[in-house]
Amino acid sequence: MAKSTYKFKDSVADFERISASIARREFAPIYLLMGEESYFIDRLSEALAQTILSPAEQAFNQITVYGKDSEAGQIVNLCRQMPMMGSYEVIILKEAQQLKQIEKLSHYTAKPQPSTILIICHKEKNLDKRSALYKQCLKEGVIFESVRPRDYEIGKWLEQFISRRGLKISAKAVQMLSDHLGCDIAKISNELDKLMVSLPAGTTEITDVDIERNVGISKDFNNFELCNAVAVLDMKRAMNIADHFARNPKDNPLLLTVMALYGLFRDIFIVNYLRWQEKFKRVPFPSDMDLMRILKKNNIYAINEIKQQSARWNNRKVFGVLALLREYDGKSKGIDNGGMSDGELLRELLLKIFML
Repeated sequence: MAKSTYKFKDSVADFERISASIARREFAPIYLLMGEESYFIDRLSEALAQTILSPAEQAFNQITVYGKDSEAGQIVNLCRQMPMMGSYEVIILKEAQQLKQIEKLSHYTAKPQPSTILIICHKEKNLDKRSALYKQCLKEGVIFESVRPRDYEIGKWLEQFISRRGLKISAKAVQMLSDHLGCDIAKISNELDKLMVSLPAGTTEITDVDIERNVGISKDFNNFELCNAVAVLDMKRAMNIADHFARNPKDNPLLLTVMALYGLFRDIFIVNYLRWQEKFKRVPFPSDMDLMRILKKNNIYAINEIKQQSARWNNRKVFGVLALLREYDGKSKGIDNGGMSDGELLRELLLKIFML
């Protein structure tokens, strides 16, 4: 089967498009909201639940059922009911991936009623695209596929998320959030919503200081600063940050730190390889704009940093670091770690990197 070319950025674009149509009260008879990333599914189902019917109408014509506690036949019967008051009967099926014999919903989706809006929230995975149910939802309604972001896609989404609220966010603040919270955009969104309530009137840009004060991530002791210290071979600074992480292990899991270091040295390797091509193959070194695209970065500042940092690391050492990171990725997951804590493992990893 061919690999899907549908990506996180496509999910974001479709989410915005469908959200806009909901705001305009342009409704479809069926919404199939499916995929690994629950954030967009929850936001769309909430928007539909709050928009289609008035609060008074919801009491009579809006029913929420759960896949684990329901049968497909019951849901089909609910969908065939006529609204008691108002224009629509709204049926929200949550956790649809747990509904046994979900394919039987096709008895309804083949010919949906104009007065019913069925919202299917199918999390954790996609519905089988070869099934009759999927094909009928595609023909009669709206299908939204929610793709989980990669680490390099978080930054751009964060900037767009903040921009829609009339603010900007600094590159360091973006890195602090993504390093601390990973790719969980539900957590990131929740933290940013709380942060924006706390910002002083007139604030135009979210900075690392705002993140430290309101999210609880230290602006001096985080993966962004650790990566910078390692990149410039500042062993004292790196070990101080590692000591801080060891004292606060719940806030600084080793796995996220290993991922951040891997991202740094992956970028350094790519820049060094491009320089090798320029020197020995006479392939022109990319412009900053091209390098932003190659490294999937969002600003020139980050590109300049990587170019300066890569000059300190030849690729023989980079290969050694990447091998260590693979080893400690396993140890962070409990494989052959000798019972050592995350803090002990991180200090050991850093010492080995600086000794290369």
